[in-house]
Amino acid sequence: MKYKLKYTLIFLLNFIFILTIFTDGMIKTYELSDMAFSEDVDLNENTISGKKKIIYLTFDDGPSYKVTNDVLDVLKENGVNATFFIIGNQIKGKEDVLKRIYNEGNGIGLHTYTHKLSKIYSREDVFIEEMIECRNEINEVIGISPNIIRFPCGSNKRLNKNYLKRLHDEGFRIYDWNLDNTDGLNSKLSPDTLYRKAIKGSENFQEIILLLHCTDMHKNTCKALPQIIKYYKSKGYEFKVITENTPELYFHMKRITSK
Repeated sequence: MKYKLKYTLIFLLNFIFILTIFTDGMIKTYELSDMAFSEDVDLNENTISGKKKIIYLTFDDGPSYKVTNDVLDVLKENGVNATFFIIGNQIKGKEDVLKRIYNEGNGIGLHTYTHKLSKIYSREDVFIEEMIECRNEINEVIGISPNIIRFPCGSNKRLNKNYLKRLHDEGFRIYDWNLDNTDGLNSKLSPDTLYRKAIKGSENFQEIILLLHCTDMHKNTCKALPQIIKYYKSKGYEFKVITENTPELYFHMKRITSK
C-alpha cells in the first residue's frame, strides 16, 4: 500500500511538471503568434533598438493665431525643431505662421483638411481626398507637397492591410505616436502636469514620437514646453523632425476577416 501511494504521488508530480511546461510553452507561442498579427510590432521594435536616443516633438491641429507662434519662439530659443501636422482649413489668414514653421526648419505633415471625424472617417476615399486637399493648400503657401500624415485621434482600429497599401500607393507615410501628454483630451491641465505626462514612460523608448497640440487653447502646453525640452536634452536625446525617411509608426491594424 505504501509503495502504491508512493508511485501515485510520483506520477502526479511528474504529470503536474509536464503540464506546467506545456502550458508555459503554449502561452509563449500564443504571445508570439499574437505579435505576428500586429503589423506595427516590427516598426516599434526597430524604433527602440537603435543606439542614438531621438525625440520627435509633434504638434497637431495648427496653425493657430498665437500659440503656434509662441511654440515656435520656444523652439527657436532652445535650438530645436519639431513637426507640425497641419489642418488645411486652418491655414487661411495664418499663412505667415505656416511660412514661419517651414522657414525655421520645422517639419510639416498633413492632418486632413477639415478634421471633422464623422466626415473624414465616413469612407477611405474621403479621407484620402482630405489629405490631398490639405497638401494642396500647403503647397499654395510654401511650395512643398508633404506626404507624411497623421490620422486625427490616431489610426487605431482604422487601418487594415488593404487600406495601408492604398495609402502607401498614394505616397503617404503614417505617423502616430508612442508618448502623449494628453493635452488633446484636456488643454487646461497645468503646465507641470503636462510636463510630467510628456516624460512619463520615456525610459522605455530609444526613439520617441511625442504628441502635443498647438491650437490657441493649448497655452499651457507651450508653457510646459521649455521644461520638456530641458528634460530630454538632459537625458541625451537628439531632436529631429519627421521626414519621409523616418520609419513609420502606426497603431495596431484591424484584421481583415474573410467573408
